[in-house]
Amino acid sequence: MTAQNISIVGKLGSTYGIRGWLRIYSSTEQAESIFDYQPWYLNIKGKWQATELESWRYHSNDLIVKLKNIDDRDIAQTLTNIEIGVNAENFPALEEGYYWHDLIGCQVVNLQGYQLGSVSDMMETGSNDVLVVKANLNDAFGQQERLIPYLEETVVKRVDLATKTIEVDWDAGF
Repeated sequence: MTAQNISIVGKLGSTYGIRGWLRIYSSTEQAESIFDYQPWYLNIKGKWQATELESWRYHSNDLIVKLKNIDDRDIAQTLTNIEIGVNAENFPALEEGYYWHDLIGCQVVNLQGYQLGSVSDMMETGSNDVLVVKANLNDAFGQQERLIPYLEETVVKRVDLATKTIEVDWDAGF
């Protein structure tokens, strides 16, 4: 599986118990929806490796998982903080809007035509989503990263997935 086909849906957390269970952090809208997308791929040392889910359950407010062939705490501990990805083609088509993974890698340009950089990540803040834009190497304003609120019509004026471009009403100095 190539990295271009993978969309990150969560991360493995700390171990739970002695039989290889791990806590997970889901970045899907409903936490347990992460289990709807199989198979999982784990980003181990920069390579995506397929893994099978044996079981999952809630423990207090945490989701915990048992992966096949991970039977003790020591082996499970080597997977702490590993990203969980799935094949992006497994997501259902949207009638409107975009998945976050659709926006990653898009070039961000302001209304004045200034190239602000490319979307490297997305963040959820509660009130609105935020584009994390990695600035171009020789940014005239000395920026390394910009956080731009994803507010349609107000800030985000146009998204063109065909050209991988997002046009925003945003001052380049921010």
